[in-house]
Amino acid sequence: MTPTPVEGASSSGSETMQPVTVQSKIVVPDSAVLALLGSRDENLKVIEDLLAADVHVRGNEVTLSGAPADVAYAERAFSELVILARRSQLLGTDAVRAALAMLAQGQTESPAEVLSLDILSRRGRTIRPKTLNQKRYVDAIDRNTIVFGIGPAGTGKTYLAMAKAVQALQTKQVSRIILTRPAVEAGERLGFLPGTLYEKIDPYLRPLYDALHDMLDPESIPKLMAAGTIEVAPLAYMRGRTLNDAFIILDEAQNTTPEQMKMFLTRLGFGSKVVVTGDVTQIDLPDGQVSGLRIVQHILDDVDDVHFAELSSADVVRHRLVTEIVDAYARWDALADSAGARPVPNRSERRRRR
Repeated sequence: MTPTPVEGASSSGSETMQPVTVQSKIVVPDSAVLALLGSRDENLKVIEDLLAADVHVRGNEVTLSGAPADVAYAERAFSELVILARRSQLLGTDAVRAALAMLAQGQTESPAEVLSLDILSRRGRTIRPKTLNQKRYVDAIDRNTIVFGIGPAGTGKTYLAMAKAVQALQTKQVSRIILTRPAVEAGERLGFLPGTLYEKIDPYLRPLYDALHDMLDPESIPKLMAAGTIEVAPLAYMRGRTLNDAFIILDEAQNTTPEQMKMFLTRLGFGSKVVVTGDVTQIDLPDGQVSGLRIVQHILDDVDDVHFAELSSADVVRHRLVTEIVDAYARWDALADSAGARPVPNRSERRRRR
């Protein structure tokens, strides 16, 4: 795969120097061609859009041409994508974009290694990290007893934590999973709501149930919950307990008070692992209360075996508009902080922006 100069691309003896153009050929294994190119060449179209080098495919041979730096970059990109294509026949446009985005960031980690890390598989569907920060978050969960996953909606912080919890249960690293959330909208006063305990808390814990159904056979979940192997409960019900041999997830932690956060973290028992997830830009606490998630990093920053993983809009794996929405709100908040108030454009200003 050594780039070779294209004949007539430069003229060293003439007054006007033409840009040097090189060419390189890559032979893709037959077993990886279809996965690499994608259905109706969808992957190829994305690759061509994102690479500066010209890409020409004939059979299983890929020809790259362009400036030396562009061709060298394209060679590395195809090398990573071929590895992904050989490991997974489900290589799609999202994975192609993610791999090339990682290369563009200049990170030392291999995109193929990041995107092919299997956490959990069920019925032919595999849960994997889809960005470099997600991979680092998953690795941190393996290495540390307490991990905080902090980032905006759609970054996979809760979903990946759930996958690691189910993996730990299936491999007998823990004997139970405990999932909890603060029921802020009910002010933790669930007794005022009609129905049984589970009917009262169901609306607040439904996202956790949804994730469980993605990762386990639905018919097994009631049995696991009845046996106490999986417990889903509001944060208020954690008080006074010591949780041993468990994988414990606190979701929506931005809606905890500092006192609740301390109460939760001190439930940690022997042989347990804790993951705390939240988004400090979506705090629903009443009366301007301070979020426990906001201040805990300052309190525990120097404590060993506690890790804070930061995820950003670049790690959003939902619809592309979610990334743009997160970034737009971040700009709006920054403008509000600098102006001291949130400027609201009038109708004529909105029309001009359109």
